[in-house]
Amino acid sequence: MRNLQIKRDFLWYRQLLSHRRLPLSRKRILENYPFYKNLNPRFKKEFEHRVATFIEAKQFKHRYEDHVTDEQVVLVSCVACRLTFGRRNYAYPLLNAVLFFPEPFMSPTNEALHKGEFNPTAKVLAISWPDFKKGMDVTTDNLHLGLHEFTHVIHFESKHSSDIDATRFKKFTQEILRELMKPEVRSKVDATKFFRAYAFTNQYEFMAVLSEYYFESNALFKQEFPAIYKHLTKALLYKKEWILN
Repeated sequence: MRNLQIKRDFLWYRQLLSHRRLPLSRKRILENYPFYKNLNPRFKKEFEHRVATFIEAKQFKHRYEDHVTDEQVVLVSCVACRLTFGRRNYAYPLLNAVLFFPEPFMSPTNEALHKGEFNPTAKVLAISWPDFKKGMDVTTDNLHLGLHEFTHVIHFESKHSSDIDATRFKKFTQEILRELMKPEVRSKVDATKFFRAYAFTNQYEFMAVLSEYYFESNALFKQEFPAIYKHLTKALLYKKEWILN
């Protein structure tokens, strides 16, 4: 039964009948997205469908301007769908809108400048567009604002949903935290300083930072902390062929 459940979670099982397509102007942006370019034709078709579905389901707004560009809409949607590409539920049901800022913004929750923030009550993800774009363009610093913030969204979902993907993420998050509490693992974390200090703010930030390292330093992450890596792979139900490094 477990093998059957895993089989049913694979992408090829899910989308058999029809696929949404992007208009040409947006498809050109998608075609330059490195993750998409690395996929085989079958997965490219699935990924485009997911990006188009995400765009259709969400609102995209600019805090100070009327116009949101195709680049903003497509790239944010690509990052969201990249993170959930292994999941059956990729639609972020607890997120309704993405709000773009031209720079870091003052958060009403703590009156500090934020580059990104998820408001679960309003179901809005606010992001500084320049910082989001920098996170995409620089792929060797383990700083990716989009992956970080969308991980917050799926982490919050895991606490408030009984969906199979949310349940899986919750289960393996707990496994990761238990692994981290082992003295030998914590000693290695402290000695190597592999993960940046901000990861240890709380469990939400830890999982968000892990996702950045998973996608930007995948091989080294796997080498240094194989158990944590394995748990995160299971949490995301990710396939090796989708990894870029």
